[in-house]
Amino acid sequence: MDIEQKQAEHIDYFVKQASNLKGSALRNVIVEATSHPSLFAFAEILSVPNILELQGTENAVFLDLLRVFAHGTWSEYKSVASRLPPLVPDQVLKLKQLTVLTLAETNKVLAYDVLIQELNVTNVRELEDFLINDCMYVGIVRGKLDQLRRCFEVQFAAGRDPRPGQLGSMIQTIANWLSTSDNLLVSIQEKIKWADNMSEMDKKHRKEVEERVEEVKKTLSFKADTEFRGHEEIFSEHSGVMDYEEDRSRPKRRRHPLG
Repeated sequence: MDIEQKQAEHIDYFVKQASNLKGSALRNVIVEATSHPSLFAFAEILSVPNILELQGTENAVFLDLLRVFAHGTWSEYKSVASRLPPLVPDQVLKLKQLTVLTLAETNKVLAYDVLIQELNVTNVRELEDFLINDCMYVGIVRGKLDQLRRCFEVQFAAGRDPRPGQLGSMIQTIANWLSTSDNLLVSIQEKIKWADNMSEMDKKHRKEVEERVEEVKKTLSFKADTEFRGHEEIFSEHSGVMDYEEDRSRPKRRRHPLG
């Protein structure tokens, strides 16, 4: 089962849970969802009406915590940690995993120094263990650890929930891509049409050349035949004169009377 299908099943489960509970009962749902080892998308849970009703209540901090997991990073959590519920170890791990996904959205080569600072790890060994065991093995990222260059080359990263206001930018990016694709398609079609025209012209030119060659062959053949016949007639005439002259030059046989 791939990660997308697992995500869909987990999201569906927590959406149903959140839809059937209210108030403080939603605390456990939020903690369980943000601690789940295979759940990395929270927008649908965040949009459940019962969850949104926590705003302005004593449980609003759990709504804010869910928003951090939907859109934020480990460093962003630390900056407001005093106003949010403390995290259990599984939540800390999850938020650090989500931080890697956020960094991979904008840069496919992540420097070790940046990762160490953003993830609050102590050394390269701890960082590489985290990337291998808690990110690549889980399937949320794929890439190459480059110890020589001290960086992580990202080949694939799962997507996160879009931040508020980010959707408009994404739509514009897609629209620009579609426009560029349309222009490229038109250009390709024009080149195909040009190639077809050139092919037809080439065929026509080749046919004309072949016809001209045939005409030249016929002309040369006719000329050669005519010249051959002329030589043949001349040769025949010369042969007749010579025969005639040879006949005149022969001595005549004299007739002797019978005794």
